[in-house]
Amino acid sequence: MCPTVWFYLGEIYRLQEGHDWVTLSMVAESMGVSLQAASRMIRRMAENGYIEHEPYKGIRLTPDGAAIALMVIRRHRILEVYMVKVMGFGWEEVHDMVERLERGVDDKLIDRMDAMAGFPKRCPHGEPIPTRDGVMPKVIDGPLSEWDEKKPARVSRVKTHDVEKLRYLRDVSLIPGRLVTVTARSPFNGPVHLDCEGDRFVIGNELASELYVEAP
Repeated sequence: MCPTVWFYLGEIYRLQEGHDWVTLSMVAESMGVSLQAASRMIRRMAENGYIEHEPYKGIRLTPDGAAIALMVIRRHRILEVYMVKVMGFGWEEVHDMVERLERGVDDKLIDRMDAMAGFPKRCPHGEPIPTRDGVMPKVIDGPLSEWDEKKPARVSRVKTHDVEKLRYLRDVSLIPGRLVTVTARSPFNGPVHLDCEGDRFVIGNELASELYVEAP
């Protein structure tokens, strides 16, 4: 299978979180390609039985497509953990590096990296790692921008690959595992005021929407 198909399937799986169907424009934007290029790839994946494509609804993975997507996601996230925990790279560096590297890494090497990294359950950004038999662990969380004020939470996932945002979150230690409380929220999608284990600061609503939290 063409590696590009792998990456499309993995991205469609991620986009399907919270959606029954994914639109062509969502896929094109996420993959950084034109609508025409995304449309060609979608037709190819539909012909191979990896996706369903319904007019006016969009696309979604078939069971065969989802199985491949979970394998792609597992490889990607194990590589990220290995590069952070074992090789010492920053969490803001690894996503793009892994995208360039992963297509040439043998499955035996992935298994060895998994073991050397301590069989992690989540990637550095908090995303769950599928099991070897293709099961995605369930995570019950939601965006910090919608979390109730004064209700304690634990940072679960950081849903951005923006390097500057990740550096900032690292610098203020707003990373998976940290306890945080929304102390106030300005109206009209204004700034969110936080207490993070005694450290008080303010972040924008957009960044708060990319931070997912769960009950501690």
